[in-house]
Amino acid sequence: MQRKAYVSGAAVLLAAVLAGCTGGSGVGGPAPDSKGGDTGTTAAVAQPGKYRTLPEACGAADRDTLDTLLPGIQETTDETQQEKAYAGEATLTYDTDRRDGCDWKVASAAGTDHLFVDFERVVSYDNTVSDEAKAEELYATKQTAADLPEPTASASGDATPSPSGSASGTADGDNGGGADGSGDASGAPSAPSASASRTPADLQPRVLDDLGDEAFLDDKLNTGASTAQQRTVTVVFRTSNVIVTIEYSEQPTASTDAPDSKEMQDRAQKLAQELASRLNG
Repeated sequence: MQRKAYVSGAAVLLAAVLAGCTGGSGVGGPAPDSKGGDTGTTAAVAQPGKYRTLPEACGAADRDTLDTLLPGIQETTDETQQEKAYAGEATLTYDTDRRDGCDWKVASAAGTDHLFVDFERVVSYDNTVSDEAKAEELYATKQTAADLPEPTASASGDATPSPSGSASGTADGDNGGGADGSGDASGAPSAPSASASRTPADLQPRVLDDLGDEAFLDDKLNTGASTAQQRTVTVVFRTSNVIVTIEYSEQPTASTDAPDSKEMQDRAQKLAQELASRLNG
């Protein structure tokens, strides 16, 4: 009986020793792997955009530029009203470092001019897409929406051809009739030539090559309910992760007048160059 008790005690002791050797790690044992299968590599994070802030839109254009774009300012004799016209009206925004815009609308004896400037700083919320790449995507959407026509040019390279192929056109006031401008050789009145409403090829809506990283210009002539012709020139350009939009419109007082396309485009592009320099300065 004593031998049986001894053997049982030795077996219990051996079991305890074996349990200690095969149990969890002690103080000096290796720590459990907390990486959950991490291979040690991480996905590359896209770089942030070049711009972190935006200029103040209502202060982006100097007074000389505003005088050219909005001639009614100089006709305003009341100093308080003139200062208000120069200041413009800031558009509603909740974060001026993300978006900032300004409106100016000034009437003159010749008509009413409206200018809108908008700065948008694009931020990508996808770590694998950079701010600039996101801005490129948004700019492409705007250009597609503008539906720019395919570039065209006449044989001379400076105007689109008229339906009849005539090079004379009627933009200078010629009615396209006989010597007295009242009709053809038979004396019958002639219909106004369609070329009168044609726009020279170099003034057509188009991509601009010398503004920001990419840019385009749109030009639309609309006839409102009062038959007054309003022209709107839009310039949109992108510099890194900032997209700038300029909308410049003019409606003459006389319903028979049409705003000059070249003059308005030149003014809008000059402002666009100034804003691009301001961003890069």
